[in-house]
Amino acid sequence: MSFRVLTAEFSHESNTFSQRPTDLAAFRDRYYFVGADAIAERGTANTPLAGFLKIARAENWTVHHAISAGATPSGPVTREAYEHVAAVIVNAAKILRGSLDGILLGLHGAMVVAHVEDGEGELLERLRSIVGPDLPIGITLDPHANVTERMVRLATAIVSYKTYPHVDMRECGEQAARIIGRTMAGEIRPVTLWEKLPMLEEATGGRTDIGPMVPRIAAARAYETEPDVFAVSVNGAFPNADIADVGPSVLVTCQGDLPKHQAFIRGLAADIWEKRADRGAPLLSVDAAARYAKTFNVSKGPLVIADFADNPGGGAYGDSTALLAALIAADVQDACFAPIFDPESVDLLSKHQPGDTVRLKLGGKTDARFGGGPLDLSVTLIGLFDGTYVGHGPMMGGLKGSFGPSATVRIGGIEVLVVSNVTQVLDLAQFQAFGIEPTERRVVALKSMQHFRAAFDPIAGEVIVCDSGALCTPDLTKMPYSRARRPIYPLEADTAWV
Repeated sequence: MSFRVLTAEFSHESNTFSQRPTDLAAFRDRYYFVGADAIAERGTANTPLAGFLKIARAENWTVHHAISAGATPSGPVTREAYEHVAAVIVNAAKILRGSLDGILLGLHGAMVVAHVEDGEGELLERLRSIVGPDLPIGITLDPHANVTERMVRLATAIVSYKTYPHVDMRECGEQAARIIGRTMAGEIRPVTLWEKLPMLEEATGGRTDIGPMVPRIAAARAYETEPDVFAVSVNGAFPNADIADVGPSVLVTCQGDLPKHQAFIRGLAADIWEKRADRGAPLLSVDAAARYAKTFNVSKGPLVIADFADNPGGGAYGDSTALLAALIAADVQDACFAPIFDPESVDLLSKHQPGDTVRLKLGGKTDARFGGGPLDLSVTLIGLFDGTYVGHGPMMGGLKGSFGPSATVRIGGIEVLVVSNVTQVLDLAQFQAFGIEPTERRVVALKSMQHFRAAFDPIAGEVIVCDSGALCTPDLTKMPYSRARRPIYPLEADTAWV
């Protein structure tokens, strides 16, 4: 049966502690494609849209794709940016009203807007006001979603990615599309049940390569094979969003024996709660990481050092200097480091030629309280670039990205990529496009929490993770929460889950 379906992607993970607002330019800097252009750019990659389209083609649906827009995590989305992108989606629904059979949205679940705490719930509310309460709407979410009651009430089906690194975004798009397809055909009448926990995040940050999330995801997948169960989503939450609805959740999109399904997700939620203090091994200090790097035996591949706390993928500024300063002080050789956000330094370097020695104050310009202030250095300019790259790894394969105008410099034994558009490291191409081959270095330092592992674990002799004290430090008690519902763990260690 041929159906008419509206699709869109609108994604942002908003760090409310960031001083850097997310304006429309931030979406254009990462990805912003309308209609057919979005399908051409993202329609065959690891994206929810690619999953929607795969099912649509197989089922002979007519797809109207409104927009794909996403910005690097940073501060709350400005009113102007949100209203602009939301209007593209809502206006498409208005134009197609009366002929639509369903809607599929690739969202994040942790979008905070200057005037709205729940960006995704607000979008769903606006769409429901146009298409009514019964039109099937399926959404995909990042597993770091802070799921709200509005999202659960207004979406027909919710499917969160099950991997972190997120290598299954396309697969989850397919899953959401299959559910909505069956709903449009009248085969099923799904509802979504949920359990929400009074804690800021799941203890391991939602890692799915090791730790307690592994058996939880396995149980979720197994339960999805049960009759009348269409999707189970385990969300670790995004704790850097200081909103009332911050925190982990477990959801099931289902029909039939609802008490049974609720009991299942309550069991997964109970496991998250019981292990709420089990963070695993503590992160290294930057000095300890640098000391280890100094003597690392590279026989099985490079040492990869991830600066967890300055992860731009969590809204950190990307200009923390603490790890770089420690590597310089330890005189670490044959190393590379990427990225450090400093458009002022890129501009200064652009006035020189490769080979020049340039004096600059590098990094640390946004807020020196988080990860250190500028480093006063003499650097050797290696190269200047427009910042573009094309990913080829498990997460970014085929997707274009840009660091904006960029420069590579040498500081002692370390090659450093300085950028003017910050994003976390997800792919080897984010070094290789700038003349740095990470597989040939002793030490590879990068800014990312977990996503880097998809591309860098296979080449690494060893991976270590450190806390530079930047904005995404795992010690959440250091952050000035004011809007999160209280009590909440770990801000109140004696919080009870009722």
